[in-house]
Amino acid sequence: MTTTMRAVRAHRRGGPEQLVYENAPRPAPGAGEVLVRVHAAAVTNGELAWDATWSDSFDGTGRDRTPVIPSHEVSGVVTELGPGVTGTAVGDEVYGLIPFTRDGAAAEYVTVPADVLAAKPSALDHPSAAAVPLAALTAWQALADHASLSAGESVLVHGGAGGVGSFAVQIAAALGARVTATASARDREFVAGLGADQVIDYAAERFEDHVADVDVVLDTVGGDTLARSWATLRRGGTLVSIVQPPDPDDAAARGARGVFFVVEPDRTGLAAVTGLIDDGRLTPVVDRVVPLSDTRAAYEALRSEHPRGKIVVRVSEDG
Repeated sequence: MTTTMRAVRAHRRGGPEQLVYENAPRPAPGAGEVLVRVHAAAVTNGELAWDATWSDSFDGTGRDRTPVIPSHEVSGVVTELGPGVTGTAVGDEVYGLIPFTRDGAAAEYVTVPADVLAAKPSALDHPSAAAVPLAALTAWQALADHASLSAGESVLVHGGAGGVGSFAVQIAAALGARVTATASARDREFVAGLGADQVIDYAAERFEDHVADVDVVLDTVGGDTLARSWATLRRGGTLVSIVQPPDPDDAAARGARGVFFVVEPDRTGLAAVTGLIDDGRLTPVVDRVVPLSDTRAAYEALRSEHPRGKIVVRVSEDG
């Protein structure tokens, strides 16, 4: 068995310019872990600025982990089991969100805690599956876990064409909610096609002039958009932000609840997402697929473009 693999690594903290395509040691699974042969991985805007990418803590005070391998969304095949792993077998097709304080999937192999992986949706190939975990879990945890959105309720999703927003619109619709979303004019039809009942051009209209008394707001923008969103929320409603903590005084003034959270790996939530995908009610959006050797260019594109959906890295040609 070979002891090396091809991988994309950064040897010092920084942006895409630090990423190098090179040989690296092939990892071995520890207790509770599996070794996954990576077929595809997805890149995330801002990932290289997170403290967790570079250390073993979220606030940057932990051990420096360089050289690091980026990309925390993976789809692949289990090739080896670590001690104590049950319920997973060699040959299983899996996907999931790798904890942020570990090496990611921009490599031929990655070790992952077995309990964060779920069976890959049968309806998707590996590149499409890799586009799911982070954004879809964020949307699911925001709407289902933190807001307890249910059928018949109404929700306002900011950034309906974005990575999280595009999943949130579909998930909210699948849960039976009435969905309003903000988007650019060029994305209006796209977002409507995802299941939004109403799409507001945020550049041409003030959303608070068109939306009132919604049960849930999902904020993916922050700042002024978050502050103005309180006016659209019913008393007792919930505003969930994935950008910044909502002001508790604003929440109290509206008799509402404000929530901020960071997505966590979650097999149960991912299994729920898988069910929606295989039922045809949730579809990932892939902007493009690039080879592993072009991972650096993929991260550069995230800084200079506004891709519709995920940029995915294909690691294995048979994926």
